Amino acid sequence: MYSPRSIGVLLIAALPRPVMCLWPQPQTISTGSVALRLSTNFAIQPPMASSPVDLMDAISRTESFLKNDKLERLVVGRGAADADAVAGARVLSSLRLELGGDISPTAALSLKSITDDARALLESRNEAYSLQIPADGSAAVLRANSSLGLFRGLTTFSQLWYWAGGVVYTIEAPISINDSPAYPYRGFMLDTARNFFPVPDILRTLDAMSWVKMSTLHWHISDSQSFPLEVPGFMEISEKGAYSKSSVYTPIDVQNVVDYAGSRGIDILVEIDTPGHSSIISASHPEFVACAVASPWAVNAAGNPLQPRPTLLSEPPSGQLRLATPAVVNFTAELFSAVAGLFPSTMLSTGGDEVNNACYANDPETQAALNATGQTVTQALNTFVNTMHDALRSRNKTPVVWEEMLLDYGVTLNNDTIIMVWISSQNAASVAQKGFRFIHAASDYFYLDCGAGEWLGNDVSGNSWCAPFKTWQHSYTFNPTENLAEDEAKLVLGGQHLLWTEQSSPANLDSITWPRAAASAEVFWSGAGRDLDSALPRLHDLGYRMVQRGVQAIKLQPEWCALRPGACDD
Repeated sequence: MYSPRSIGVLLIAALPRPVMCLWPQPQTISTGSVALRLSTNFAIQPPMASSPVDLMDAISRTESFLKNDKLERLVVGRGAADADAVAGARVLSSLRLELGGDISPTAALSLKSITDDARALLESRNEAYSLQIPADGSAAVLRANSSLGLFRGLTTFSQLWYWAGGVVYTIEAPISINDSPAYPYRGFMLDTARNFFPVPDILRTLDAMSWVKMSTLHWHISDSQSFPLEVPGFMEISEKGAYSKSSVYTPIDVQNVVDYAGSRGIDILVEIDTPGHSSIISASHPEFVACAVASPWAVNAAGNPLQPRPTLLSEPPSGQLRLATPAVVNFTAELFSAVAGLFPSTMLSTGGDEVNNACYANDPETQAALNATGQTVTQALNTFVNTMHDALRSRNKTPVVWEEMLLDYGVTLNNDTIIMVWISSQNAASVAQKGFRFIHAASDYFYLDCGAGEWLGNDVSGNSWCAPFKTWQHSYTFNPTENLAEDEAKLVLGGQHLLWTEQSSPANLDSITWPRAAASAEVFWSGAGRDLDSALPRLHDLGYRMVQRGVQAIKLQPEWCALRPGACDD
């Protein structure tokens, strides 16, 4: 059965549905049934002559999208039925950006940049905006109290329009939107250690993230396999630990990525995973790493109190920092301090997942260091982690760790520490009960690499540990406050999709990520409880628009289905 959405202009406009292309869905939106065209000379007017440079650049990009997207409506005939209504439509000549009424003239003169707003403390960011598009051709108005809010509104405006026969138009004027995010942290994690991703791939990913109003790139930049980050004062780590001389991120690369992200409303949370997942440091500092590249790498860790799951070492190569050795503790703290100087975010992750006690139990150097001080591994880990976090706080950074540090390892964390919940979505309640702010990164909902088969060469089991494949529908059903009391729900900062890259590279980055990762972008912007049936047509639109803009998003259905919303539901 065909959806009524494909029948005609008047019936389409009369249906109680969201504007098709908006993703994430605004908090409140109303639309009409009048066609409206963009003028060939359409222009966006900044809020003031001296607007921040990155806001002016965002205006230029938005104007370019409006001219070049050329996305036809996803209905049978691709919008041909709109021709008569559009031919006689009023013409919109401008969008006027305005600062909200509570911005004083003095404050307006010192309007912060999008970049500065995006790097502010998570809970102090202001991304709210309102957008009014009249049906009579008079100027549209986008209003916000910050550059970041204006940028989010520009992102929405750029998604409202379709193209046909050389005309950019909507058939749903007037349009009124009031919008703000449910959560400040809406992220995507990219692992660039298992396989290297050149800077242009990261920049393209940042573009796509900005189109769905994501706020944070969690850059898992190092792991046991490689250390591609050049850190001033510690250049030997990347010289010996990168895959090649060309597979590195220089300080200039980092600055370019950080600046590019900031201008698109995205903060960068970098992670140096310690004390586990650090085997690669043995290439430059063999004396600092226990069990380095041991054979066999699969050391049995069953019953180990520092393991969240009774399992083997997570993956080759084995090796983790000798956390009880004072020289290692001092070295790592100085490394974190130097890394902090490269990234302006208020947050930085010290990792902390999958620490393997069996490795330390079988490492003579670690045992000697523990015996010399009378410490247990747990006590040494506590000292190690808090030394790293003190180093970060001295650089005005908030520490971020994986959940095991709080739930499994007995580490005493300062209450300002942010926890990432990854092993199971069910563990969020345990983190909340301890009073810590946290980010949803659950493997059972948001891991993009699951279900592709195991990457270990001789594994014939046929699937990955976190199988099955996490569909966009599954991620979209996630409830950020499930099993949380009202006061515990306030500790949720947001969430993210994650791409661990044992089986990914620039060749499949776009297709494995988009548009699937957009599901969490809407969950954490719009809130939970949205309808799958109405989401799919909008997600189709997003995917098609991404392709128009150069991101090779994968198809979710045959195009026949995309043109007939609901026709392929079971």
